[in-house]
Amino acid sequence: MDGGAQYNPRTVEEVFRDFKGRRAGMIKALTAEVEEFYQQCDPEKENLCLYGFPSEQWEVNLPAEEVPPELPEPALGINFARDGMQEKDWLSLVAVHSDAWLLSVAFYFGARFGFDKADRKRLFNMINDLPTIFEVVTGTAKKQVKEKSSITNNSSSKSKSNPKKGSESQTKFTKAVQPKEEEEEGLEEEDEEEHGETLCGACGENYASDEFWICCDICEKWFHGKCVKITPARAEHIKQYKCPSCSNKRARP
Repeated sequence: MDGGAQYNPRTVEEVFRDFKGRRAGMIKALTAEVEEFYQQCDPEKENLCLYGFPSEQWEVNLPAEEVPPELPEPALGINFARDGMQEKDWLSLVAVHSDAWLLSVAFYFGARFGFDKADRKRLFNMINDLPTIFEVVTGTAKKQVKEKSSITNNSSSKSKSNPKKGSESQTKFTKAVQPKEEEEEGLEEEDEEEHGETLCGACGENYASDEFWICCDICEKWFHGKCVKITPARAEHIKQYKCPSCSNKRARP
């Protein structure tokens, strides 16, 4: 779409930034803002595509009219299958095609601006270090992190079966309350070690100890507070937190 025409990255780092921005927008559409995305993909409308923009925004729209287009086009007609399959499966399929589109856009820029073999390899490695949209949407990325953590800490007696161990306020609302006692500091270090490689269910980025996170009581995915618009103050008044995706599943008939 016009986002590509106005923004042409020319270095590996710029292409990667472009990739990350588009990826973040599409992940937002398929997770935190899935209800709005679902509604926009009306099967009664014409062939629609999901676009991600470098600004971390997303859009459901018709494909470009000019041929060839300024950028490779995403999967066409994603809206037609919306009501013909389970929502979870439909979202997963859109996620797979979104991953394919992101790679095609990144390597389109690489070809257009003459990336050599070393540049293409470096770009792919940078992209490959991030979880795919499919892995974020399906929760596969978090499972892989858990399995890796279990192998790494196999000799430890610490159980991995319950990610919300300890006091609920400390693990569920990470960093919401600063620890005052030495024992509490120990718990925080343990929690940070356990969740150090946890990925946000909305944006797919890693856990950081200086950020506020919240865990969904239904699907047990972790989210940046800013990604799901929950502040530490608001979190203290929530008895059972449900992420946007789980809330939408309960609300929709």
